[in-house]
Amino acid sequence: QLLKESVEWPLKHPEAFQRMGIRPPKGVLLYGPPGCSKTLTAKALATEAGLNFIAVRGPELFSKWVGESEKAVREVFRKARAAAPAIVFFDEIDALTVKRGAAGDGSSVADRVLSQLLTELDGIEPLVNVTVVAATNRPDVIDAGILRPDRIDRLIYVGPPDEATRVEILRLQLRRVACADSVSPELLARHTDGFSGAEVVALCQEAAIEAMAESPDAQCVEPRHFERCLAGFKRRITPEMLQFYADFRAKA
Repeated sequence: QLLKESVEWPLKHPEAFQRMGIRPPKGVLLYGPPGCSKTLTAKALATEAGLNFIAVRGPELFSKWVGESEKAVREVFRKARAAAPAIVFFDEIDALTVKRGAAGDGSSVADRVLSQLLTELDGIEPLVNVTVVAATNRPDVIDAGILRPDRIDRLIYVGPPDEATRVEILRLQLRRVACADSVSPELLARHTDGFSGAEVVALCQEAAIEAMAESPDAQCVEPRHFERCLAGFKRRITPEMLQFYADFRAKA
């Protein structure tokens, strides 16, 4: 809902913001543990709202040639303006917005790319019907300048899915995997508390492999295969990681 308010409303109802005398959010940062569907969330919103979606991975914009990285940033925003109404999605935004001076001399490619990104956000050529949505697992390394008001100033935490969402993910996955009727998505959801969406999907894949390992002639995945996989499953999201994000939210 927060993402819809920040992205869809300004693009679909600009007159409401004008009437209220406020400026719509220019950018939104989605942050949280890996595998929690930040990219899918942004893309689903664009599809639902009928907006063009331009996706860029931060590291892809870097070039070994002088000036090419800044040019790549300008080109992304040129395409976005031409495709408006649009969402520009920067995945791994931390690669582009590392704190200035981190390289030591203040003139690194990363610093120049960040300066170009700030120029586009502040730009002489306004971002009309274009909203920037960025995603990161490391909000703490992002330069504070990018998170100032009227830049990327809405921060939304995207954490592990709750039980109801895990049930929906499991139902979708179990329709794709040959499973016995006795496999319960509700029961599995209760046993996957703290799993990311990607880990829930991986669990279903591992259970199918477990069934085939038990017997190459296996016809379907049984509850026991899930039980074995759950017993040995190593989660990537640790309590320490969740505490890190909680601390960041408290400061932000």
